[in-house]
Amino acid sequence: MSARTNKPHEIVEHALELSRADGCVVIADEESTANLRWAANALTTNGVTRGRTLTVIATVDGAEGTASGVVSRSAVTADDLADIVRAAEAAARSAGPAEDARPLVSGGEASADFTEAPATTSSEVFARFAPALGEAFARARGGGRELYGFANHEMTSSYLGTSTGLRLRHDQPNGTLELNAKSPDRTRSAWAGRATRDFTDVDPAALDAELATRLGWAERRVELPAGRYETLLPPSAVADLLIYQYWSSGARDAVEGRTVFSTPGGGTRLGEKLSELPLTLRSDPREPGLESAPFVLAHSSGDDASVFDNGLPLGPTDWLRDGALTHLLSTRHSADLTGLPLAPSVDNLILDGGGERSLDEMVAATERGLLLTCLWYIREVDPASLLLTGLTRDGVYLVENGEVVGEVNNFRFNESPVGLLGRVTEAGRTEKTLPREWGDWFTRAAMPPLRVADFNMSSVSKGV
Repeated sequence: MSARTNKPHEIVEHALELSRADGCVVIADEESTANLRWAANALTTNGVTRGRTLTVIATVDGAEGTASGVVSRSAVTADDLADIVRAAEAAARSAGPAEDARPLVSGGEASADFTEAPATTSSEVFARFAPALGEAFARARGGGRELYGFANHEMTSSYLGTSTGLRLRHDQPNGTLELNAKSPDRTRSAWAGRATRDFTDVDPAALDAELATRLGWAERRVELPAGRYETLLPPSAVADLLIYQYWSSGARDAVEGRTVFSTPGGGTRLGEKLSELPLTLRSDPREPGLESAPFVLAHSSGDDASVFDNGLPLGPTDWLRDGALTHLLSTRHSADLTGLPLAPSVDNLILDGGGERSLDEMVAATERGLLLTCLWYIREVDPASLLLTGLTRDGVYLVENGEVVGEVNNFRFNESPVGLLGRVTEAGRTEKTLPREWGDWFTRAAMPPLRVADFNMSSVSKGV
């Protein structure tokens, strides 16, 4: 077997040739990462990694239906292929009929770059960023603060081939930056994060200046009790709440009465106004700066994903339009089951509210309220209302007469993002953002800051 067979597209082709199943889907994910870490105004570590994951999905037809078997392994070479393909076929033959079975997707043109080498990243992605970060360290030392954090860049080239003739490829860059500033006595802390495709749009100096301002606000401490407050949510916090809502918006679960989007008797809330503001929540694989795979890449089946849908084209989808619920997540199987439109998951999320004011401008227009930095440790309390609980982190500030007058204690909150949409009184300008809680799983988001009436700070949080 030639060394050429270790090229990802040839790995896919050879795995398909080895298949004896009725149907086969092969996904080769070629991954490379580069990262930097720093603490106390100095770089600590950096590194570059490479890897491959191969997923083989075998489908076997039977008298009672079609079964599927899925096997994924890392560090795969050509010599491993036969064992992986046979294992997937054995898993399919030992499984019962798959509920989500549908004919494998076929048709369409092959990706023009399917046979080309995978895209990669390296430490060169930080060529402009790293010197600017060093300058930020110097300014932080001069200003009496310490910077901690990390920068990570990933490039994943996914090659998808099927026994029905699909040959598709997608290159996905993904970069994240998290920067934390602390006072030397560690009593004050502020956080900022950014999502990026290539680090050319990340400005460490601007982030350090933002964090310095927040540490200055924290020099005055104000203790506040639990209660309901008018609250300004920055884009990061909005993203964390709405990503969880997005993940919880499955069509089948809604029709079966298990979610906040259900109505009595097996109906859904599709068409219902969730917000009086003209809020539009949408996904689009070709959104500039937030591009994601334009076809389904499903490594396993679940409530809102199906391996049988691999290669299905994806397009723009409105989940909310002008405040009304318009789509729920569905595979071909769940769409057929519920009678609702097909709406597969897309790997980005955008909220448009029509506003033009920045968060700073919204602060200036606030008589009295709270300004959050971010949310964390978000957990679901009640799926029927999508009630979530979690904590504020790295800065909650009191705003009075258009100015930040000090930092307040942290809180535990209890809120449903769906209920919260009904209390939004203002949406600012939409911008790319990094969700603090879900940034390890979902980074392609653009959100506006939101002004929310009566945000429920259910208790005071100590020691966060």
